[in-house]
Amino acid sequence: MKFSVLMSVYRREQPAFLHECLQSLHAQTQPAHEIVVVLDGEITQDLQAALDEWRTRLPLKIVPLPQNVGLGKALNAGIEHCTHDYIFRMDSDDIAHPERFALQCAFLQQHPETDLLGGQIAEFDRHIPTDCSRMNMRRVPLTHADIVRFSKKRNPFNHMTVAYRKSSLHRVGGYQHHLWMEDYNLWLRMLAAGMQCANLPQILVYARTGRSMIGRRKGWQYIRSEWQLYRLKRRLALQTPPAAFVCFAQRALPRLLPSALLQSLYNRLRRNP
Repeated sequence: MKFSVLMSVYRREQPAFLHECLQSLHAQTQPAHEIVVVLDGEITQDLQAALDEWRTRLPLKIVPLPQNVGLGKALNAGIEHCTHDYIFRMDSDDIAHPERFALQCAFLQQHPETDLLGGQIAEFDRHIPTDCSRMNMRRVPLTHADIVRFSKKRNPFNHMTVAYRKSSLHRVGGYQHHLWMEDYNLWLRMLAAGMQCANLPQILVYARTGRSMIGRRKGWQYIRSEWQLYRLKRRLALQTPPAAFVCFAQRALPRLLPSALLQSLYNRLRRNP
């Protein structure tokens, strides 16, 4: 089964983290046939050096963009350069489990009707701890029916773990601008279009969250993004208007909490899909 990997890099990322990401792709038991790396605007010399170092060991296809356009638009540009219908997403500062691609390919070959397939993640800050049981997990539901139910309240996929069909993305218009929620927006449109989805029970990616992540998940900008999500659910008829508004309130109000309380709530929700 042939597939492309899709990732985006921009200038504020850490070269050391990019090295670790590419090393994890090199260590896959089932290697990718191509790795499309979108340069979202001009990048630093150190990031370029990291990519140059891996060119001889990985099938990198570099797609430079003249200016920073944001994740959604950068991924849309990269999708058009992917040779294969199956595309596996990867974030440039995360670490893929060595069996990630093998596990997903096996499932997709057994279930060719699947349009979107994700999995579980374990979260860390700068370094994966020796005792992985201390890592926070973000668990998501496995079956299509459970994913549909879960999606009404929370994002049912871990973006950096997904594999999807290029043809399926084209059917729903690809990524759309939605601050911090381009992925959730896309999943809802795919579900509304009747596309088949699943998640694997295994941890596929070790996701680098960083200490500033919770700070990015609060404030009025995030609440405006939640309102956009509410309007999308209404337009797609995924929830009744009252249910969609209750969900909006439940998601938006915690964005005003102090960071420590929001972190505690976030950790509890991540463990319980």
